[in-house]
Amino acid sequence: MQSNGAGQGQESTDLSCLNSAQNGESSTAGGTHSNGLLSSTDNGNGVGTSNGSATGPGSGTSAAPTASGSEVGSLKKKKRLSQAEEDVIRLIGQHLHGLGLNQTVDLLMQESGCRLEHSSATKFRNHVMEGEWDKAENDLNELRALMHSPNAIVRMKFLLLQQKYLEYLEDGKVLEALQVLRGELTPLKYNTDRIHVLSGYLMCSHAEDLKAKAEWEGKGTASRCRLLDKLQTYLPPSVMLPPRRMQTLLRQAVELQRDRCLYHNTKLDSSLDSVSLLLDHVCSRSVLHSPHWKQFPCYTQQILTEHCNEVWFCKFSNDGTKLATGSKDTTVIIWQVDPETHQLKLLRTLEGHAYGVSYLAWSPDDMYLIACGPDDCSELWLWNVQTGELRTKMSQSHEDSLTSVAWNPDGKRFVTGGQRGQFYQCDLDGNLLDSWEGVRVQCLWCLGDGRAVLASDTHQRIRGYNFEDLTDRNIVQEDHPIMSFTVSKNGRLALLNVATQGVHLWDLQDRVLVRKYQGVTQGFYTIHSCFGGHNEDFIASGSEDHKVYIWHRRGELPIAELTGHTRTVNCVSWNPVIPGLLASASDDGTVRVWGPAPFLDSQEADGLNENCSNMDS
Repeated sequence: MQSNGAGQGQESTDLSCLNSAQNGESSTAGGTHSNGLLSSTDNGNGVGTSNGSATGPGSGTSAAPTASGSEVGSLKKKKRLSQAEEDVIRLIGQHLHGLGLNQTVDLLMQESGCRLEHSSATKFRNHVMEGEWDKAENDLNELRALMHSPNAIVRMKFLLLQQKYLEYLEDGKVLEALQVLRGELTPLKYNTDRIHVLSGYLMCSHAEDLKAKAEWEGKGTASRCRLLDKLQTYLPPSVMLPPRRMQTLLRQAVELQRDRCLYHNTKLDSSLDSVSLLLDHVCSRSVLHSPHWKQFPCYTQQILTEHCNEVWFCKFSNDGTKLATGSKDTTVIIWQVDPETHQLKLLRTLEGHAYGVSYLAWSPDDMYLIACGPDDCSELWLWNVQTGELRTKMSQSHEDSLTSVAWNPDGKRFVTGGQRGQFYQCDLDGNLLDSWEGVRVQCLWCLGDGRAVLASDTHQRIRGYNFEDLTDRNIVQEDHPIMSFTVSKNGRLALLNVATQGVHLWDLQDRVLVRKYQGVTQGFYTIHSCFGGHNEDFIASGSEDHKVYIWHRRGELPIAELTGHTRTVNCVSWNPVIPGLLASASDDGTVRVWGPAPFLDSQEADGLNENCSNMDS
């Protein structure tokens, strides 16, 4: 694996084998180990150690041990290492060097017959870390022949001279710094905008002012290490390994395992200290007590029975602190989510929706809640959730059907419509701002730009409508009626419940069908699905077979089937803040709150699995 895209050139065999070192190739820089790297115990005196021997300052001789004829012969008799094996040894050597285990690195390189890096790269590294900028520039000429991009030399030289310039300024050597700027940086004719910025640093009154304006650590090991990290990106890995390459590869492996895990539902942590490298990452039913599994909602932690008829809709607030449920019993109930126990308790009941409540939408700031009714309802209600007061009861005509609503991101407007051809944009007082004639709306969604509104209609499609320039365009076309849809937070993906077909995932940007999810029973009832979990990696949907289905976004087969409801599950809502909390509303008159499984012994876990099937399918 290569981070900078540079290929392993023909020189890699010559660069990494010890034979080249034993044939007289040595570093001209003092203070180096036989592995070619600057000693971490050098203390700036230029004295290096190897197997107990030392060289004097400025001696210009390598501290590499001299192999006897028998040792060389034994090395030749050994199996020749493959390129992959050599790469692994170099990665291990680099990691050990970073830990300060330089004598161990010397022994590893000697016994394996490999080198960490080319001798020219070693000299370059040492000169950079010692601040010997003229020598480092000369090293670039040696490295030029080993590089695949001639332009990289100019970029590397610019970075070197920039560090040299800043260090002169910090030391108060303004004339020397000015000479670097005018006589060395400017003639490169590279990144003139940056040169103008650098020239402004001449006006800094003191070193701290310079560090603050340049966002620079100052002269010393820290800034030179950062510089070296940048410089290494231009060198082929066969010449000099990218910085901390083993840690990078391990981190990528851990992230890939997490990414492939169907049940992982915790915030990603890029630190290797948070995982064990000795075991593969696992989140499955067989590891119920793992910290990751405990974030997956598969267990009925609460059943809300306060509604006295079918529950048609449920929706968590944007801040995750409340749940709103709408029912055929003409009420909306607002539930408070306990931040510690995640238990829900009744906060208030909003009454008077004569036709029942089939759709709910929270305002972006969660201050207001809009309630819509079924097809024969011509009204919508805009409630102040904090006070429980009805702010607006809107109806344009008794012949209207206002069954869906979506908030504009500014929180000052909303759009509403229905299947009888109404499509309105209104303010918080219900005043009509704009209208679109002849659009039979099934479901609505406002995109994040505040201009485009997505609407599914009776022509089995989703179109985008712009109320500012009055343009519209086709985005999604299905072969069957779109009963409902929802959009991911980033506005890229749409999740559709399609009559007789199930749940479909569309890419709104590329306008392509991404995936069809299997298992759910979807007829001509309106069922609402949702995205959920960390990074919205999961998809949940109700079903006419009384179950809640959960899929990983990348897989067509369900990873969980949650049972407990006794009639059609009309709607599911995943808490946007608490990734292990899911709510489902059903025609059985209940709302079930699903959470992570409690700590169970094996017998209890078997009982839980009966209510949470297909977890490892």
